[in-house]
Amino acid sequence: MKPPPYPLEGVVSWNVNTTCNYRCSYCTQRFLDSRARWAEDVPRFVEAFAKLPGDWEIKLSGGEPFVHPRFDELVAGLAGAGRRVSVVTNLSAKREELLAFVEATRARPGLISASLHLEYAEPDAFAEKLAAVAAAHAGAVVATCVATRDALPRLPELVARFAARGLRLVVQPEKQDRDVVDYDEHELEALLALGGHNGTGEVAPTFEGRPCWAGARYLIVDHRGEAWRCYPARRQRTERLGNLLDGTLRLEREATPCRYTYCNCTVPRQRSMVHPS
Repeated sequence: MKPPPYPLEGVVSWNVNTTCNYRCSYCTQRFLDSRARWAEDVPRFVEAFAKLPGDWEIKLSGGEPFVHPRFDELVAGLAGAGRRVSVVTNLSAKREELLAFVEATRARPGLISASLHLEYAEPDAFAEKLAAVAAAHAGAVVATCVATRDALPRLPELVARFAARGLRLVVQPEKQDRDVVDYDEHELEALLALGGHNGTGEVAPTFEGRPCWAGARYLIVDHRGEAWRCYPARRQRTERLGNLLDGTLRLEREATPCRYTYCNCTVPRQRSMVHPS
């Protein structure tokens, strides 16, 4: 297969912390040894991201990135270095904190991906808050919700309610032990009717064998600076790229075949980094 064209803008998914103010029953990180770790040397991280070759978007996630004790500093540093800054958040931060992020990233607005967790957030209040953020933000805004078996029957009506506010709500299949749970036939039909995983039209996408720019123009970095090709690589502790902070990071030079039968990385697909078929 011929690889997709070279992506002019790379993307880093930076898990800035393991800390989160929620404890969702379906959280894929709930079995971590510690939920109180964060990227500590912010200036070194900012300097390292600024030195990456070419143009990059830094997508902040966690844990919950807004509870990082130096969140404002790292956002300002990345934006000041000319990087596009995006964020994945549960939207529990105060409205003024969310709007401060919008203002800090105004020069190069990225994506705001807001996760609706029905065990903690009331949908209408969440949607109203997100609509206020979207009105101020020049970049893309999307809401996501994990399709647990309890939540799945509610989701079509919630998607419609969000759409009435001009907001897009997409679903994500529930995962246990790193894989999608064993939905029955009717549940799978309902998931596909809602667009599948992040609107891809599939519940458990696979790109095995397809050329992908992950590892070259997309990578995962954790709070220690450890880097992997993609999320499946990090989960399985394969295809480690080195460490961003200690000078051992080595990016791939070209697109290489995906090794994984299940991939929940939406970024390469949305950014045309992986062969489409």
